[in-house]
Amino acid sequence: MAASVRTVHVMGRLEGDVRETIRRRLSDVGGAAAYRDPAVFDAVWSSLGRATGERNLNVLLLPELLDGIHDWELKPQLSLSSHRRVLGPLILLVKRRLLLPLSRWLLEYARENFRRQQQVNRILFACIEELAVENARLRSELEQRGR
Repeated sequence: MAASVRTVHVMGRLEGDVRETIRRRLSDVGGAAAYRDPAVFDAVWSSLGRATGERNLNVLLLPELLDGIHDWELKPQLSLSSHRRVLGPLILLVKRRLLLPLSRWLLEYARENFRRQQQVNRILFACIEELAVENARLRSELEQRGR
């Protein structure tokens, strides 16, 4: 009977090979010069991996700090109104019958892009938060060493 294969060991080596291939490709095509050092690349990989893969992207500190400022959240809305009292109802009727169907088509067309952009925003918020956490941890270590 053949020796059993440890999947954890094989997967670890496979992930390491993939990381190394990506590191070399980024270094070869003009990525950050610091990626030439495998230790730096692994630290960046780990930090970004925590930010993108191991977190709930709906639970972040930065959106809490932006409370009340919902401009960062993409919520495409389509609402029609008019400030004209007399002609307003007629203008709204034309908008609803002619412009709204065209606008809805455009909104549906763009909705997937809005969804992807919202996901990218959340990932970037998570990356910023992960870097802030790492920065705070390193500052704390430096202060403890200074004492």
